[in-house]
Amino acid sequence: MSEVSTDDLQYHVDGELVAASEATVSVHDRGFAYGDAVFETIRVYGGVPFRWAAHAERLADSAAALSLPLPIERGELRARVIETLAANDLREATVKLSVTRGSDTRGLTPTTEPDPTVVVTVSPLSRGGAEGERVWDDPARLQTAKTRRVPDRALPSQAKTHNYLNQILARLETRVSDATEALVLDTDGYVAEAATANLWFVADDALCTPSLAGPVLPGITRETVREIAADEGIPVEEGQYEPDDVREADEAFLTSSIREVKPIATVDGVTVGGGPVTTLVGRLYDARVDAACYGGEEVGVAGGAETTGDTGDDQPSGP
Repeated sequence: MSEVSTDDLQYHVDGELVAASEATVSVHDRGFAYGDAVFETIRVYGGVPFRWAAHAERLADSAAALSLPLPIERGELRARVIETLAANDLREATVKLSVTRGSDTRGLTPTTEPDPTVVVTVSPLSRGGAEGERVWDDPARLQTAKTRRVPDRALPSQAKTHNYLNQILARLETRVSDATEALVLDTDGYVAEAATANLWFVADDALCTPSLAGPVLPGITRETVREIAADEGIPVEEGQYEPDDVREADEAFLTSSIREVKPIATVDGVTVGGGPVTTLVGRLYDARVDAACYGGEEVGVAGGAETTGDTGDDQPSGP
């Protein structure tokens, strides 16, 4: 993948394509002022936004949790994504689709008639799938953070919002070690997720992951892994787990739309590592990407037709 300067890119801001250097929102925009906004990060393979329908559904769920009306239909949102990819001649990319409540000078309480801001930004990536390259260089090294996950009754975990201070504080703690990611617990001390990804580990021949009953983002890649496990007859257990359960696991990995399936090397300095299940899940994930985005009828960047495998029902990380 050749290096591309951000200044050379074009973004989509409120229905218009503009140079990245000129892409701005108002200082009064509530997304800027309060984090009053929702977003989705979507991986694009071969010009196809992978699992678009699932991402669009989660964006709608996030907006509903904030009582934030989406200003345009999902089809138009997707059209803006495709238009942004085409304007940048990108077939391999990450897309961030953001919707804020818009500009408002009335103070903290939102207006009853918001004028939402819609922004699409893109970044180039290398090819994915079985013949592609990983976006990560090495397995993750996790450190359990003292910062706890915000409980659902304070901020609903299913809402993927611009307010990422909780995750930022957890990540800041990793600066004192060689960790590359924070493991975040809920207020009762059970494992929730990584700062920007869902967590999986293997124990007693089953795939284990924290339950969505806790403060856990319902990741797109997380759901894809559940589907893969069901197809392969691999038991999946969702529950409450302590950090020791992860440290003592046979293998462990993270999932997110951009990092896909990423093995975990260590947790708090304890070696865990990947293994045959992690390798299998990663290989089958690549196969789904190939089938949905690189196989069958070729899909152009500007055309953007949905393909088999992207009908969506469900990523975290973050996830």
